[in-house]
Amino acid sequence: MGATIKDIARETGLGLATISSYLNGRNVREKNRIKIEAAIEKLHFEVNETARGLKTNRTRTIGILIPELNNVFCAEIISEAEDILRQKGYATILCDCRTDPAREREAIAFLLRRRADGLMVMPTGENGEILKAFLRRKRPVVVLDRKIRGLDADCVLVDNEDAAKKAVDRFRAAGHTKIGLITGPQDIYTAAARRRGFQAAMADAGLEVSDSMVVCGDYTIQGGARAMHKLREEEPEITAVLVANYEMTVGAMIEINESGLRIPQEMSVIGFDNLEFAKAIAPRLSIITQPTREIAREAVDLLLKRLSGDAGRPTQTVVLPTDYVEGKSVGVRAEEVRTGLSNRKLRRG
Repeated sequence: MGATIKDIARETGLGLATISSYLNGRNVREKNRIKIEAAIEKLHFEVNETARGLKTNRTRTIGILIPELNNVFCAEIISEAEDILRQKGYATILCDCRTDPAREREAIAFLLRRRADGLMVMPTGENGEILKAFLRRKRPVVVLDRKIRGLDADCVLVDNEDAAKKAVDRFRAAGHTKIGLITGPQDIYTAAARRRGFQAAMADAGLEVSDSMVVCGDYTIQGGARAMHKLREEEPEITAVLVANYEMTVGAMIEINESGLRIPQEMSVIGFDNLEFAKAIAPRLSIITQPTREIAREAVDLLLKRLSGDAGRPTQTVVLPTDYVEGKSVGVRAEEVRTGLSNRKLRRG
Protein backbone atom coordinates (compact mmCIF):
# COMPACT_ATOMS: atom_id res chain seq x y z
CA MET A 1 0.00 0.00 0.00
CA GLY A 2 1.33 3.43 -0.94
CA ALA A 3 2.19 6.17 1.50
CA THR A 4 -0.56 8.60 2.53
CA ILE A 5 -0.68 12.19 3.64
CA LYS A 6 -0.89 10.95 7.23
CA ASP A 7 2.42 9.11 6.76
CA ILE A 8 4.01 12.39 5.63
CA ALA A 9 2.56 14.10 8.70
CA ARG A 10 4.11 11.51 11.01
CA GLU A 11 7.44 11.70 9.20
CA THR A 12 7.65 15.51 9.28
CA GLY A 13 5.75 16.33 12.47
CA LEU A 14 3.69 18.85 10.49
CA GLY A 15 -0.08 19.25 10.48
CA LEU A 16 -2.29 17.84 7.73
CA ALA A 17 -3.37 21.36 6.74
CA THR A 18 0.22 22.42 6.04
CA ILE A 19 0.92 19.32 3.97
CA SER A 20 -2.36 19.74 2.08
CA SER A 21 -1.47 23.34 1.29
CA TYR A 22 1.84 22.21 -0.19
CA LEU A 23 0.24 19.46 -2.27
CA ASN A 24 -2.35 21.90 -3.63
CA GLY A 25 0.30 24.37 -4.79
CA ARG A 26 -0.20 26.96 -2.09
CA ASN A 27 2.64 28.69 -0.28
CA VAL A 28 4.19 27.11 2.80
CA ARG A 29 7.22 28.12 4.85
CA GLU A 30 10.53 27.21 3.23
CA LYS A 31 11.64 24.98 6.11
CA ASN A 32 8.32 23.10 5.93
CA ARG A 33 8.61 22.71 2.16
CA ILE A 34 12.04 21.10 2.60
CA LYS A 35 10.70 18.67 5.22
CA ILE A 36 7.69 17.71 3.09
CA GLU A 37 9.72 17.14 -0.08
CA ALA A 38 12.25 15.03 1.84
CA ALA A 39 9.41 12.91 3.25
CA ILE A 40 7.80 12.52 -0.17
CA GLU A 41 11.10 11.29 -1.57
CA LYS A 42 11.73 8.91 1.33
CA LEU A 43 8.22 7.44 1.41
CA HIS A 44 7.78 7.37 -2.41
CA PHE A 45 4.54 9.28 -1.98
CA GLU A 46 2.42 9.84 -5.09
CA VAL A 47 -0.71 11.96 -5.34
CA ASN A 48 -3.71 10.02 -6.62
CA GLU A 49 -4.95 12.67 -9.02
CA THR A 50 -7.92 10.61 -10.18
CA ALA A 51 -9.24 10.13 -6.65
CA ARG A 52 -8.59 13.73 -5.75
CA GLY A 53 -10.35 14.92 -8.89
CA LEU A 54 -13.45 12.86 -8.10
CA LYS A 55 -13.53 14.21 -4.57
CA THR A 56 -12.93 17.88 -5.38
CA ASN A 57 -14.35 18.02 -8.92
CA ARG A 58 -10.97 19.45 -9.92
CA THR A 59 -8.32 17.80 -12.09
CA ARG A 60 -5.65 20.49 -11.61
CA THR A 61 -5.18 20.64 -15.36
CA ILE A 62 -5.43 23.73 -17.55
CA GLY A 63 -6.12 23.60 -21.27
CA ILE A 64 -4.07 25.88 -23.52
CA LEU A 65 -5.43 26.28 -27.03
CA ILE A 66 -3.42 28.13 -29.69
CA PRO A 67 -3.76 28.62 -33.46
CA GLU A 68 -0.17 27.71 -34.41
CA LEU A 69 2.45 25.94 -32.30
CA ASN A 70 5.29 27.15 -34.52
CA ASN A 71 4.31 30.79 -33.98
CA VAL A 72 7.02 32.49 -31.87
CA PHE A 73 4.54 34.75 -30.09
CA CYS A 74 2.41 31.76 -29.04
CA ALA A 75 5.41 29.67 -28.04
CA GLU A 76 6.83 32.33 -25.71
CA ILE A 77 3.50 32.76 -23.94
CA ILE A 78 3.02 28.99 -23.57
CA SER A 79 6.51 28.51 -22.12
CA GLU A 80 6.01 31.16 -19.44
CA ALA A 81 2.45 30.06 -18.60
CA GLU A 82 3.47 26.41 -18.20
CA ASP A 83 6.30 27.36 -15.86
CA ILE A 84 4.00 29.37 -13.61
CA LEU A 85 1.19 26.79 -13.61
CA ARG A 86 3.64 23.99 -12.81
CA GLN A 87 4.88 25.94 -9.79
CA LYS A 88 1.26 26.26 -8.67
CA GLY A 89 0.67 22.53 -8.96
CA TYR A 90 -1.18 22.51 -12.28
CA ALA A 91 -0.53 20.41 -15.35
CA THR A 92 -1.27 21.74 -18.83
CA ILE A 93 -2.80 20.17 -21.92
CA LEU A 94 -1.64 21.97 -25.06
CA CYS A 95 -3.78 21.88 -28.20
CA ASP A 96 -2.61 23.25 -31.55
CA CYS A 97 -5.60 23.84 -33.81
CA ARG A 98 -3.50 24.98 -36.82
CA THR A 99 -5.82 27.95 -37.46
CA ASP A 100 -8.61 25.51 -38.31
CA PRO A 101 -12.01 26.25 -36.69
CA ALA A 102 -13.01 22.57 -36.93
CA ARG A 103 -9.86 21.50 -35.07
CA GLU A 104 -10.54 24.23 -32.54
CA ARG A 105 -14.02 22.87 -31.83
CA GLU A 106 -12.65 19.35 -31.49
CA ALA A 107 -9.93 20.54 -29.09
CA ILE A 108 -12.39 22.36 -26.86
CA ALA A 109 -14.67 19.30 -26.76
CA PHE A 110 -11.64 17.16 -25.88
CA LEU A 111 -10.63 19.50 -23.03
CA LEU A 112 -14.18 19.40 -21.70
CA ARG A 113 -14.13 15.59 -21.71
CA ARG A 114 -10.81 15.64 -19.90
CA ARG A 115 -12.45 17.92 -17.31
CA ALA A 116 -9.83 20.67 -17.58
CA ASP A 117 -10.35 23.14 -14.75
CA GLY A 118 -9.88 26.17 -16.99
CA LEU A 119 -8.86 27.31 -20.43
CA MET A 120 -6.37 29.78 -21.87
CA VAL A 121 -7.16 30.30 -25.53
CA MET A 122 -6.02 32.30 -28.53
CA PRO A 123 -9.06 31.82 -30.80
CA THR A 124 -8.81 31.43 -34.56
CA GLY A 125 -11.56 33.99 -35.18
CA GLU A 126 -14.25 36.09 -33.56
CA ASN A 127 -16.88 33.40 -32.93
CA GLY A 128 -16.93 32.62 -29.22
CA GLU A 129 -19.94 30.27 -29.14
CA ILE A 130 -17.88 27.11 -28.65
CA LEU A 131 -16.06 28.70 -25.69
CA LYS A 132 -19.37 29.29 -23.91
CA ALA A 133 -19.53 25.53 -23.23
CA PHE A 134 -16.66 26.00 -20.76
CA LEU A 135 -18.26 29.01 -19.13
CA ARG A 136 -21.62 27.24 -18.73
CA ARG A 137 -19.84 24.59 -16.70
CA LYS A 138 -18.42 27.31 -14.43
CA ARG A 139 -14.91 26.75 -15.75
CA PRO A 140 -12.97 29.96 -16.33
CA VAL A 141 -11.75 31.05 -19.74
CA VAL A 142 -9.03 33.63 -20.41
CA VAL A 143 -8.76 34.85 -23.99
CA LEU A 144 -5.29 35.84 -25.21
CA ASP A 145 -4.52 38.44 -27.88
CA ARG A 146 -8.16 38.65 -28.93
CA LYS A 147 -11.37 40.31 -27.80
CA ILE A 148 -14.53 38.41 -28.71
CA ARG A 149 -17.81 40.25 -28.73
CA GLY A 150 -20.51 38.62 -26.65
CA LEU A 151 -18.15 36.36 -24.70
CA ASP A 152 -18.19 37.03 -20.97
CA ALA A 153 -14.58 36.05 -20.31
CA ASP A 154 -11.40 37.69 -19.07
CA CYS A 155 -8.89 38.66 -21.75
CA VAL A 156 -5.32 39.89 -22.00
CA LEU A 157 -4.35 42.13 -24.90
CA VAL A 158 -1.61 44.46 -26.00
CA ASP A 159 -2.31 47.97 -27.21
CA ASN A 160 -2.26 47.07 -30.89
CA GLU A 161 -3.36 50.44 -32.19
CA ASP A 162 -0.61 52.21 -30.28
CA ALA A 163 1.92 49.66 -31.56
CA ALA A 164 1.14 50.63 -35.15
CA LYS A 165 1.21 54.31 -34.23
CA LYS A 166 4.73 53.93 -32.77
CA ALA A 167 5.94 52.55 -36.08
CA VAL A 168 4.27 55.24 -38.21
CA ASP A 169 5.63 57.98 -35.96
CA ARG A 170 9.15 56.56 -36.32
CA PHE A 171 8.87 56.44 -40.10
CA ARG A 172 7.48 59.98 -40.19
CA ALA A 173 10.36 61.23 -38.02
CA ALA A 174 12.71 59.89 -40.71
CA GLY A 175 10.82 61.75 -43.43
CA HIS A 176 8.81 58.89 -44.95
CA THR A 177 5.40 59.64 -46.42
CA LYS A 178 4.81 56.56 -48.57
CA ILE A 179 4.38 53.89 -45.89
CA GLY A 180 2.91 50.43 -46.38
CA LEU A 181 1.45 47.92 -43.94
CA ILE A 182 1.50 44.12 -44.00
CA THR A 183 -1.00 42.83 -41.45
CA GLY A 184 -3.01 39.69 -40.77
CA PRO A 185 -6.53 38.53 -41.69
CA GLN A 186 -9.09 41.19 -40.84
CA ASP A 187 -11.43 38.75 -39.09
CA ILE A 188 -8.78 38.50 -36.36
CA TYR A 189 -9.07 41.17 -33.69
CA THR A 190 -5.33 41.83 -33.44
CA ALA A 191 -4.83 42.36 -37.16
CA ALA A 192 -7.84 44.66 -37.45
CA ALA A 193 -6.66 46.73 -34.48
CA ARG A 194 -3.17 47.16 -35.95
CA ARG A 195 -4.69 48.29 -39.23
CA ARG A 196 -6.89 50.82 -37.42
CA GLY A 197 -3.87 52.17 -35.56
CA PHE A 198 -1.87 52.46 -38.77
CA GLN A 199 -4.65 54.26 -40.63
CA ALA A 200 -5.32 56.62 -37.70
CA ALA A 201 -1.63 57.53 -37.37
CA MET A 202 -1.36 58.18 -41.10
CA ALA A 203 -4.50 60.33 -41.01
CA ASP A 204 -3.13 62.30 -38.04
CA ALA A 205 -0.03 63.00 -40.12
CA GLY A 206 -2.15 64.17 -43.04
CA LEU A 207 -1.14 61.19 -45.20
CA GLU A 208 -3.49 59.23 -47.42
CA VAL A 209 -3.70 55.45 -47.29
CA SER A 210 -4.97 53.70 -50.40
CA ASP A 211 -6.30 50.16 -50.22
CA SER A 212 -3.25 48.88 -52.08
CA MET A 213 -0.92 50.27 -49.37
CA VAL A 214 -2.31 47.71 -46.90
CA VAL A 215 -1.85 44.01 -47.64
CA CYS A 216 -3.38 41.29 -45.47
CA GLY A 217 -1.20 38.20 -45.11
CA ASP A 218 -1.82 34.92 -43.34
CA TYR A 219 0.69 35.08 -40.44
CA THR A 220 3.17 32.75 -42.19
CA ILE A 221 6.67 33.29 -43.62
CA GLN A 222 5.44 32.47 -47.11
CA GLY A 223 2.48 34.81 -46.66
CA GLY A 224 4.79 37.62 -45.61
CA ALA A 225 6.93 37.16 -48.72
CA ARG A 226 3.86 37.16 -50.97
CA ALA A 227 2.46 40.25 -49.25
CA MET A 228 5.74 42.15 -49.62
CA HIS A 229 5.91 41.31 -53.30
CA LYS A 230 2.32 42.39 -53.85
CA LEU A 231 2.85 45.63 -51.93
CA ARG A 232 5.84 46.64 -54.04
CA GLU A 233 4.17 45.57 -57.27
CA GLU A 234 1.11 47.71 -56.60
CA GLU A 235 2.80 50.60 -54.75
CA PRO A 236 6.37 50.92 -56.13
CA GLU A 237 6.84 54.37 -54.57
CA ILE A 238 6.60 53.02 -51.02
CA THR A 239 9.83 53.65 -49.10
CA ALA A 240 8.87 52.14 -45.72
CA VAL A 241 6.83 49.18 -44.49
CA LEU A 242 5.51 47.98 -41.14
CA VAL A 243 5.13 44.19 -40.93
CA ALA A 244 2.75 43.45 -38.05
CA ASN A 245 3.69 39.85 -37.20
CA TYR A 246 6.99 38.01 -36.66
CA GLU A 247 6.59 35.21 -39.21
CA MET A 248 5.49 37.66 -41.91
CA THR A 249 8.43 39.89 -40.97
CA VAL A 250 10.78 37.02 -41.79
CA GLY A 251 9.02 36.46 -45.11
CA ALA A 252 9.07 40.16 -46.01
CA MET A 253 12.79 40.37 -45.24
CA ILE A 254 13.47 37.34 -47.47
CA GLU A 255 11.54 38.94 -50.32
CA ILE A 256 13.29 42.28 -49.91
CA ASN A 257 16.71 40.62 -49.88
CA GLU A 258 15.94 38.50 -52.92
CA SER A 259 14.74 41.59 -54.78
CA GLY A 260 18.08 43.30 -54.29
CA LEU A 261 16.61 46.24 -52.39
CA ARG A 262 18.98 47.72 -49.81
CA ILE A 263 17.80 48.24 -46.23
CA PRO A 264 17.45 51.04 -45.16
CA GLN A 265 18.73 52.99 -48.16
CA GLU A 266 15.96 51.85 -50.48
CA MET A 267 13.42 50.33 -48.09
CA SER A 268 12.94 51.04 -44.41
CA VAL A 269 11.39 48.23 -42.35
CA ILE A 270 9.88 47.86 -38.88
CA GLY A 271 8.94 44.33 -37.89
CA PHE A 272 7.26 42.61 -34.97
CA ASP A 273 8.67 40.53 -32.11
CA ASN A 274 11.72 38.27 -31.66
CA LEU A 275 14.59 40.44 -30.54
CA GLU A 276 17.09 37.65 -31.26
CA PHE A 277 16.07 37.58 -34.93
CA ALA A 278 16.29 41.37 -35.09
CA LYS A 279 19.86 41.25 -33.78
CA ALA A 280 20.89 38.40 -36.06
CA ILE A 281 20.29 40.11 -39.39
CA ALA A 282 22.21 42.96 -40.97
CA PRO A 283 21.35 45.72 -40.69
CA ARG A 284 19.79 45.13 -37.29
CA LEU A 285 16.02 45.25 -37.59
CA SER A 286 13.90 47.83 -35.79
CA ILE A 287 10.94 46.08 -34.18
CA ILE A 288 7.82 46.43 -32.09
CA THR A 289 8.07 43.99 -29.17
CA GLN A 290 5.17 42.49 -27.24
CA PRO A 291 5.47 41.62 -23.53
CA THR A 292 4.90 37.87 -23.88
CA ARG A 293 5.97 37.03 -20.32
CA GLU A 294 3.65 39.64 -18.88
CA ILE A 295 0.80 38.39 -21.08
CA ALA A 296 1.30 34.87 -19.70
CA ARG A 297 1.58 36.07 -16.10
CA GLU A 298 -1.55 38.20 -16.32
CA ALA A 299 -3.51 35.38 -17.96
CA VAL A 300 -2.48 32.80 -15.37
CA ASP A 301 -3.23 35.25 -12.56
CA LEU A 302 -6.75 35.89 -13.89
CA LEU A 303 -7.37 32.17 -14.32
CA LEU A 304 -6.14 31.18 -10.85
CA LYS A 305 -8.16 33.94 -9.19
CA ARG A 306 -11.29 32.51 -10.80
CA LEU A 307 -10.38 29.01 -9.67
CA SER A 308 -9.71 30.18 -6.13
CA GLY A 309 -13.29 31.34 -5.73
CA ASP A 310 -13.24 34.81 -7.26
CA ALA A 311 -15.79 33.74 -9.85
CA GLY A 312 -18.39 36.39 -9.08
CA ARG A 313 -16.44 39.49 -10.04
CA PRO A 314 -16.98 41.21 -13.41
CA THR A 315 -14.79 40.05 -16.25
CA GLN A 316 -11.56 41.96 -16.72
CA THR A 317 -9.65 43.12 -19.80
CA VAL A 318 -5.94 43.71 -19.26
CA VAL A 319 -4.23 45.85 -21.91
CA LEU A 320 -0.43 45.86 -21.90
CA PRO A 321 1.87 48.30 -23.74
CA THR A 322 4.27 47.38 -26.52
CA ASP A 323 7.82 48.71 -26.92
CA TYR A 324 9.72 50.01 -29.90
CA VAL A 325 13.29 48.72 -30.14
CA GLU A 326 15.49 50.78 -32.41
CA GLY A 327 17.70 49.01 -34.91
CA LYS A 328 19.28 50.23 -38.13
CA SER A 329 16.54 49.37 -40.61
CA VAL A 330 14.88 52.80 -40.70
CA GLY A 331 16.74 55.25 -42.89
CA VAL A 332 16.27 58.94 -43.49
CA ARG A 333 14.32 59.42 -46.69
CA ALA A 334 16.34 61.14 -49.40
CA GLU A 335 14.86 62.66 -52.54
CA GLU A 336 17.19 60.76 -54.85
CA VAL A 337 16.18 57.47 -53.26
CA ARG A 338 12.50 58.26 -53.66
CA THR A 339 12.80 59.21 -57.34
CA GLY A 340 15.13 56.34 -58.10
CA LEU A 341 12.57 53.86 -56.82
CA SER A 342 9.48 55.35 -58.38
CA ASN A 343 9.33 52.83 -61.22
CA ARG A 344 11.29 50.00 -59.68
CA LYS A 345 9.54 46.74 -58.92
CA LEU A 346 10.65 43.64 -57.07
CA ARG A 347 12.83 41.26 -59.03
CA ARG A 348 12.94 37.61 -58.13
CA GLY A 349 16.41 36.10 -58.20
